[in-house]
Amino acid sequence: MRSVHMTVRRQGTAAVALVAWAASVAAMNVTPASAGSPRDTGAAVPTVVKVHSGGPDATIVFHRSRSGEAFLHATVSAQGVSWAEPKNESAVVSAYVDGHYATDIVIMSSGPVTRQFALGSLGVGRHTLRLHYAVHRSRSLAGVAKLEDIGFRTVPSTSPAYAAARYAPVLYGRNVKVSGGRFQNNHTDTPLVAWHQVLPAANPRHSVIEYSVMWSNEDGGTSSPALMAQWGRTTDIEWVYRVEINAKGKRVPGSGMFQAALHQTKTFNGRYDGTHPLLETCTSNNNMCAKIDDPMRFALSTRDVLPADQPREHEMDIHPWTYQVMAREMVREHKIAESPGDPSTPAVSDQRNYVYVAVDHVTDPPGSAAGVGLAVDVELQGDPTTYTSNHAIPAWSINRNGPAATTVELPVGTTAADVAAISVRRVPIGTTDNGASLTVTDLDRALFLGSGYQPRPSFAQVHGSDIVLTPDAPTAQIWPASQRSLARQVNDR
Repeated sequence: MRSVHMTVRRQGTAAVALVAWAASVAAMNVTPASAGSPRDTGAAVPTVVKVHSGGPDATIVFHRSRSGEAFLHATVSAQGVSWAEPKNESAVVSAYVDGHYATDIVIMSSGPVTRQFALGSLGVGRHTLRLHYAVHRSRSLAGVAKLEDIGFRTVPSTSPAYAAARYAPVLYGRNVKVSGGRFQNNHTDTPLVAWHQVLPAANPRHSVIEYSVMWSNEDGGTSSPALMAQWGRTTDIEWVYRVEINAKGKRVPGSGMFQAALHQTKTFNGRYDGTHPLLETCTSNNNMCAKIDDPMRFALSTRDVLPADQPREHEMDIHPWTYQVMAREMVREHKIAESPGDPSTPAVSDQRNYVYVAVDHVTDPPGSAAGVGLAVDVELQGDPTTYTSNHAIPAWSINRNGPAATTVELPVGTTAADVAAISVRRVPIGTTDNGASLTVTDLDRALFLGSGYQPRPSFAQVHGSDIVLTPDAPTAQIWPASQRSLARQVNDR
C-alpha cells in the first residue's frame, strides 16, 4: 500500500511540505522539561507539580527560544480518581498561559497517563503556565491532582508541521441538558485525543488539513453493539474541522468547514482564538456547532498524523490508555448488556471478551462499497463454532474501503493461543447483490485487552495478501497465511 509520503506527493507542493514531517513524528515527541536546556524550557520547571482543591495555583515559568505554536506534555494522575466510579470520575485542572485560558485537563485515573495539549502561539522569551484545580468542574472529591514529566515544545513557522498546528481547532465542552448540562464532559463523552490528516484540494497547489477527535463514548447515535461490529470500539471518532491552505501554508479565506449536527458539513463563520477556530460539541453524538455556551475548554494536541495505511482506531493503539477509559465508561453507564458474555447474541459483553481486528480492503468496481460489506470470522482450537464480527447482521458489516477496524466476540477467557484461524467474508448489504468483488490486502492487527483493559500486543499480521472475494467465492482464510489454500467457498447470500 502507498505510504503517507507517496499519497501526499500527488497533492501538490503544499501537501508535500506539510506531511514531510510525518516520517519524523518521533522527533516531535516532547522532551521532559527536566531534560531540556534552561533556554528552551526554563530552569525553574519542576519535575512534579501538585495542585490541591481549595489550595493555591501552581505556577511554572518556562522560556521559548523560538516563537511558534507551543504544546504542553505531562503525565497526569489524581489519587483516588476512577473513570469507572460514579461521582468520582475525574479531577479537572484548568491551565492558563500568561493569563490566557488554554485548556482543561480532565484527569480520569489514579494511575499515570501521558497527555499532550496545545497552548497556542507564543513568542520568544519568558512565559508562565498557571495550573488551577477546578473544584466546580471536578467530579471527584480526591482533592489533589499531580502532573509530572512536564515539558514544552514549540513548532516554529519554519517547520513543515506549522500550518497544521497553527489552524487546529479548540473544542469547548458539551452542554446538552439530556446528557447532564454544563461540565458534562467531566464524566461522559470526554475528548481524549486528536490528530490530523492532509487531503488533496481542488487546486493541486493547495491542500486540505482535516482534524479529528476521539471521545470516550457517544451518548446518542450508533448503538454500542453496532459500534463494536462496524468500528471495532465504543469510543466515538469524528472529523471536526477542515481548512484549505495554499502553497505558502496560509489559510484560504472562507475555506474552514466543520461537521455540524446530523453529520452535515457547514462553513465555519464562528470565532477564532488567534488562528484557532472555536467549536463546541453540541449533540449527544458529538457533532459540532460554532456557538460557544459551555465553559469547559479542550485544546488537544493535533500533532499526530494518521498514517494512510492505518484505520482511525490506530490512534487508540498508540494511546493505549484510551481503551481503558472506553471500557470503564461502558461499565459505569451500564452499557455492558450481558454477563457472562454470549457470542451468539449481539449484546455487548465485557470488552475483554473480544478480539480487536483491523483489515484493509477495496471494492471493485469503485463506488460499490455501500452495497457490499466485509465481515471477519474467527475459529478457535477444538471449537466447531465460527464466531463473526457482524453477528449475522449484514448492515453491521464493514462497508467502507481502506483500513477499517472491527471486533469479534469470543467465549469468556479466550486467549490468542486459542485462535486457530481468522477469515474474511464478503457480505451483500440490501435486498440484491451488486456483484462487486472485494480485495482484502492486509490484516493490520488482531489483539485482546488485558485484565486492566489495556491492549495486548497484536498476535496476527498479514500484509500484501490480495485475497479476492466474489459472489462465487465469498470467504477466505487470511491468517495463518500459509493455510490460505484451505479457503472455503461458501454461498453467503
